Amino acid sequence: MKRTLITVMVMAVFLMTGASAMAGQNDLVQIVEDGCKAEVDKYCAMVTPGEGRVLACLFAYQDKLSNKCEYALYDAAAQLERAVAAMTYVVAECDNDLEKYCMDVAPGDGRLKDCIDKNSANVSDRCKSAMKDVGLK
Repeated sequence: MKRTLITVMVMAVFLMTGASAMAGQNDLVQIVEDGCKAEVDKYCAMVTPGEGRVLACLFAYQDKLSNKCEYALYDAAAQLERAVAAMTYVVAECDNDLEKYCMDVAPGDGRLKDCIDKNSANVSDRCKSAMKDVGLK
């Protein structure tokens, strides 16, 4: 049970810090903003941005979206999915190291990645390789 909780916590932290950096969170937002500008202006102009509200609005009008907007949403989702898969790989490869060296580190703001970096002399080659493979090192 302990390992599962750590894996979930690490996944959430890497997703909030690593995946957004890897997938280029701002790039993903820009893809949707550019591709769906007309729809956002027409259907969602009164929606307060944040916490997925604009995406929820677009979902509500999905039958009215242009091909350009649909493609932008698909493209952003595909890129994010690849980033999540990469982070899942890192979590699997670094699980033992995180449990061993970073158990007392509070997740968030990149602290677990910093912990792995600080303990790099002792971290397994599997973990180092995974982080390098996905561009976190």
